[in-house]
Amino acid sequence: MSGEGKLKVVINKAACCGYGVCAEICPDIYKLDEHGMVYVEDEIVPEGMEALAREGADACPQSALKLVSA
Repeated sequence: MSGEGKLKVVINKAACCGYGVCAEICPDIYKLDEHGMVYVEDEIVPEGMEALAREGADACPQSALKLVSA
């Protein structure tokens, strides 16, 4: 039963240009490193934050983020 209904963040690091839009929209999930590049502390989206995580991923101008079923 583990992983059912959960979302996982997948980052295409090569596509990230450091705009930071994702982190502005959803700072609880998307973080920026010292170079302004996105990372996540946990790739599994916490329950109840799916819509905000999706909004942050969808806002990426480079399409560097996507959410998949975990």
